[in-house]
Amino acid sequence: MSVAEKTEKKSGGLSETVSVIVQALLLALVIRTLLFQPFSIPSGSMRPTLLEGDYLFVTKWAYGYSRHSLPFSPPIFSGRIWGSEPARGDVVVFKFPPNPSLDYIKRVVGLPGDRIQVQNGQLIINGVPVPREKVGEINNPDITEVNRPVDVYRETLPNGVSYETLDLTPNGIADNTREFVVPEGNYFMMGDNRDNSTDSRFSPPSGVGFVPAENLVGRANIIFFSIADGASPLELWRWGSVRLSRFLNPVH
Repeated sequence: MSVAEKTEKKSGGLSETVSVIVQALLLALVIRTLLFQPFSIPSGSMRPTLLEGDYLFVTKWAYGYSRHSLPFSPPIFSGRIWGSEPARGDVVVFKFPPNPSLDYIKRVVGLPGDRIQVQNGQLIINGVPVPREKVGEINNPDITEVNRPVDVYRETLPNGVSYETLDLTPNGIADNTREFVVPEGNYFMMGDNRDNSTDSRFSPPSGVGFVPAENLVGRANIIFFSIADGASPLELWRWGSVRLSRFLNPVH
């Protein structure tokens, strides 16, 4: 084989490798944009449903697509295409309205036109108190972030969606609110960790306020990995903190 033939063969092999890499990256981009996107939970606002260190997949097609479905949210169009409305009780990833470069995750409790209020820690939707039953206590800092027992309540929304919430502080700062009227094309979000969640009960710029439909990224679907103690999945030597019991748990 001549030098030219060897060079041509190496060049051809390099081109094929580059082509495979480019195709793989394009496929990953399509999957991330249209189908699934991984997210990690950085804060405790959704405890006990989601814990810091949970890694989950979000379904991107659940509510259609907006510019925020694309990496870096390019302003190439406004509104949503193939849009559908979230169900009350969905756990949703969305762009923080005052700063869309930030991703937040909360539960949808208010739909467009709803009247939302909290009184004595109880959620009220359109004048009707949402059933709220104390189901016990949790005394596990990995779940509650505090070294003491914490009351746990089960809330059941009008459409039957039921989930647990934490009550870290009786008569907390947002346990009594004014009545909010959700504008058309917007949603009211709350964290399950009711006394440690910056959500729609708080106004921008520090709070979430109402969340426009365009800001919805997708619906939280399933936990595929979880690790405690602030460890990174890449720190293999800290895998003793992996929460195996949370693997493949659906998000409700």
